[in-house]
Amino acid sequence: MFFDGFALKTMEVPAGRLRLRIGGTGPPLLLLHGNPQSHAMWHRVAPALAQRFTVVCPDLRGYGGSFKPGPTPDHLPYAKREMAGDMAALMQRLGHDSYMVASHDRGARVAHRLALDFADRVERLAVLDIIPTLEHFERTDMDFALGYYHWFWLAQPHPFPEVLINAAPEVWFHAHTHRESQRPGIFAPEALADYLRAARTPEAIGGMCEDYRAAAGIDLVHDRASRAAGERIRCPLLALWGAKGRVGAWYDALAIWRGYCDSDLAGGAVSGGHYMAEESPGEVLDWFGRFFG
Repeated sequence: MFFDGFALKTMEVPAGRLRLRIGGTGPPLLLLHGNPQSHAMWHRVAPALAQRFTVVCPDLRGYGGSFKPGPTPDHLPYAKREMAGDMAALMQRLGHDSYMVASHDRGARVAHRLALDFADRVERLAVLDIIPTLEHFERTDMDFALGYYHWFWLAQPHPFPEVLINAAPEVWFHAHTHRESQRPGIFAPEALADYLRAARTPEAIGGMCEDYRAAAGIDLVHDRASRAAGERIRCPLLALWGAKGRVGAWYDALAIWRGYCDSDLAGGAVSGGHYMAEESPGEVLDWFGRFFG
């Protein structure tokens, strides 16, 4: 079953309303999704984790069924600092003063900021298929610019990318999620329906674009300030990437993350591509079992 044993809820945080699923018992584990997805991306790993943890799977602001601020000139509502604040407020409201975090793609960028701004609350952090945003931009070359062209296109001024995506959202979604070679059908029908439901709404497309505009602007301001202040991840860190994806091909991911982490660091490649929690859930669970267990 899809998220067997989980309850689907909405909860208020200071900035707006979040949609989430919660299930299981044990130490709290927060799961953060990537783009252009929702919390549904965790459906193949969350039930197994719920046998040992209290698993919280929210939609980030701008995505899925959560609130979606409109565009602003400074894109501040989509700064990863603001999005991390949502997660800290959510977990506090659920009664969790500290917790572990597993995160993918855009959600991993939120989780990185969460581990810096709320260092006393994040006990362990797993990031899937990313290196820090600052590193991506400062290392930009032809491979990155072409392979991750959407970082630059979605960040173009409002409303240019929104107009084009909203003209054919399903065509865009399938093209966007098949940029890397991967076996067909990795998205379960229930998850795909949830992703497409949001993609068909201008509000979600606008939120996604603002997320990328923030990454190319205000997030870099915050990240450079953190680097200058010597702020680093203080908890143990697990970094995973898809063996058929771009991160492992372009970067020595563990060496890069070592420059951002003062605690234990582990990680490696998982078979498949970018969407590893859906394509290779067994391997992801093996890594999580060793790291969070």
